[in-house]
Amino acid sequence: MPNGQWFPPEWAGRIRALARGELSVAPARRAATVMLLRDSVDEPGGPSVHMLRRRTSMAFAGGAYAYPGGGVDPRDDDWLVRWAGPGRDVWARRLGVDAASAQAIVCAAVRETYEEAGVLLAGETAETVVGDTTGDDWEADRAALVDRELSFADFLERRGLTLRSDLLGAWTRWITPEFEPKRYDTWFFVAALPAGQRTRNASTEADRTVWIRPADAALGYDKGELLMMPPTVATLRQLQPYGSAAEALAAAVGRDLAPVLARPRVEGDEVVLSWPGQDEFTQRVPLEGGDR
Repeated sequence: MPNGQWFPPEWAGRIRALARGELSVAPARRAATVMLLRDSVDEPGGPSVHMLRRRTSMAFAGGAYAYPGGGVDPRDDDWLVRWAGPGRDVWARRLGVDAASAQAIVCAAVRETYEEAGVLLAGETAETVVGDTTGDDWEADRAALVDRELSFADFLERRGLTLRSDLLGAWTRWITPEFEPKRYDTWFFVAALPAGQRTRNASTEADRTVWIRPADAALGYDKGELLMMPPTVATLRQLQPYGSAAEALAAAVGRDLAPVLARPRVEGDEVVLSWPGQDEFTQRVPLEGGDR
């Protein structure tokens, strides 16, 4: 039975072209995504993760399940935002970038979670988190962030909020394969849903959101019922052993953030595309095809 791996038909020709050295590789844009977790006392068995389903009309990964996330806003490199938790230099070492880039990546993680799920990891002090982000004024600011009319640093400043970087744990890092025309260098984070806040489908790119246990989501993928990209499936499997959101956050401290990047190689009359340490996603396509 086929699983739910997203593998568009045009990939085969691009993989062949990359293996032949005929494809120009696009630069990878910095991005961040957040696996938002919540515990349930009524349903033991580990935390649930918040996922959204991309609209089928989307050119990239239409119909696939993913987490809230998106590209870094370069404006967040420049300002020193109000910040709680590990310092920018600590995050820089953890993420493998400079301090300015670390701030921008963490800002992107918090901003995208607010833009796409309505959840904000920020508070009036370094020890608090906002309890309610509903209302017309909040929605106006969220829309301005989505439209990039307002930078996240400006948003925090005008509301007198402190970004809670201590509520995030860096989990893994994946880079879009080199044959893709639009590429991202994406850091995956984990976070627990703050008390008093609720998720909602605030994304124009999603037609559905769900809270689902990682094991159930992975099983849906295995059965071919849920469409996903390799990083999503891999992270779902990695979350399964943890009995609570707190356990997953604690585990994030020791996670390896070496970038995962698929590489093609020629074996006989096939091009083999494999992701390091992720054998289940290996793809084989004929070396010769109708793409010449």
